[in-house]
Amino acid sequence: MTTPGTAGVRIIGIDPGLANVGYGVIQHDRNKSCLLAAGTITTPSTMETAQRLKQIHDGLAAVIETWQPSIAALEDLFFCTNVRTAIAVAQGRGACILATANSGIILAEYTPLQIKMAVTGYGRATKQQVEKMVRVVLAQQEGVWSNHAADALAVALCHAHSMHFKVLATAAGAPLPARGKRKWR
Repeated sequence: MTTPGTAGVRIIGIDPGLANVGYGVIQHDRNKSCLLAAGTITTPSTMETAQRLKQIHDGLAAVIETWQPSIAALEDLFFCTNVRTAIAVAQGRGACILATANSGIILAEYTPLQIKMAVTGYGRATKQQVEKMVRVVLAQQEGVWSNHAADALAVALCHAHSMHFKVLATAAGAPLPARGKRKWR
């Protein structure tokens, strides 16, 4: 069965941070997703914060330029008890958002709970369970990418599943649930 409106969409998933930014590019065609690229942009802690953010922006912009995705899916911030960590992740996230905005692609945001639910069917899944499902869905062997890249691929797959759900619900005439600020355009 084919689903109208979902063929041939290229999605970049992004797992933001300051030390490591994971990215994963998939091609979603109807009910199948294929891996195109995955990697991690790493910035050394010895570098000034402004230079780290520039390196994240430039690295992600280069990935976007190379793979030309039409949609970016980004992991939303989650509650963090360590304020320094939360600020660093927020700064890295800002550089990622800027890179997607400068490229003119659509940006969708998902919470860790939404990502885990879409990929594994269980919102409290472990990182290992999420990575295993990503490998299964994309037919990849273990150890092909970093944990950050696996998380980014999970975000991309989450968007592919959400997009698929939206198309099916619209075709059935069902109202979509309100998702507040996380509603993708």
